[in-house]
Amino acid sequence: MLGQIAAGAVAGALVWSFLEYALHDWYGHRPRGRNEFSREHLSHHADTRYFSPAAKKLKLAVPVLGLAAALAIPLAGAAAGCAFTAALALSWLGYEVLHRRIHTHPPRGPYGRWARRHHLHHHFANPRANHGVTSPLWDLVFGTWERPARIVVPQRQAMPWLCDPKTGGVRPEYAADYEVRRPRGRRTGSAPQATPEAAQPVAAA
Repeated sequence: MLGQIAAGAVAGALVWSFLEYALHDWYGHRPRGRNEFSREHLSHHADTRYFSPAAKKLKLAVPVLGLAAALAIPLAGAAAGCAFTAALALSWLGYEVLHRRIHTHPPRGPYGRWARRHHLHHHFANPRANHGVTSPLWDLVFGTWERPARIVVPQRQAMPWLCDPKTGGVRPEYAADYEVRRPRGRRTGSAPQATPEAAQPVAAA
């Protein structure tokens, strides 16, 4: 019984990692705004401070999780099927928390630093790469992984945790990984002129 529950939970987490990639790339980017999810996602790219309301997230999550339970419980049994669905739901919730914190909070530890560089490369360097947020697994599988170089962030899009409020420049601890692009095309690393309030939105592809 415990083995079945554990197997169901691992399978649920793995399936979520695939759905995270597939929803982001195939349902978010490739339709180019032709469905509600894609429009919401491209709005987030245009302004990284925008996140879809919880009601819209639940509108997608509830039927997906309901379908997962309806398929998993008859196929794997009640214990393993419920564990699968619970792990899928918890992994999805973990993704939502991590994704928001990437934009709103500074990194804590190596994984936090990796996650921000991996995801912000997607936002500001190449929106066709790095569709996984919690893991690079499916980017590696589908050939869309890219190693981030120094990430140039448009001034208006600069995250509060990235910029020193006293100088307006990039905080020294992040200067090796990021720089801020000023509106007229001039770039700053830790220069005092950079502020996070005014630049051009990133074009989402």
